[in-house]
Amino acid sequence: MPESNSNPEGQPPIGRAALFGLCPRCGAPTLFEGPVRFAPRCRACGLDFGAYNVGDGPAAFLTLIIGALLIVAALLVDFALEPPLWVHVILWVPLTVAAVVLGLRLAKAALLASEHQRRAAEGRLAGKDEHD
Repeated sequence: MPESNSNPEGQPPIGRAALFGLCPRCGAPTLFEGPVRFAPRCRACGLDFGAYNVGDGPAAFLTLIIGALLIVAALLVDFALEPPLWVHVILWVPLTVAAVVLGLRLAKAALLASEHQRRAAEGRLAGKDEHD
């Protein structure tokens, strides 16, 4: 008996596709070409990733959320330990970059996988097949 959260078409669930950069159609790990840049299309099944409008929404939210969390953490560290400024730079700059890159990968991949599963794409009406 199949799992209740598995996709009947063999597509990976949104969470797994986001975490591992999987193609939302075939499940091959071909979604990203760079750290946060989508590949033009899946090398395994040919799905055109450019047909999906992920936009800058994930970047805006992640900047605000990660920025707020790291500022709070930096203030707590500063009040508790009072380290010199160079310690803050060495600690928070790489942590910020890593959090933003990882967050962007996850958010962009989840949004693309969600759009694919709901059949939402540029220039198409939701729910309509390509040959309608």
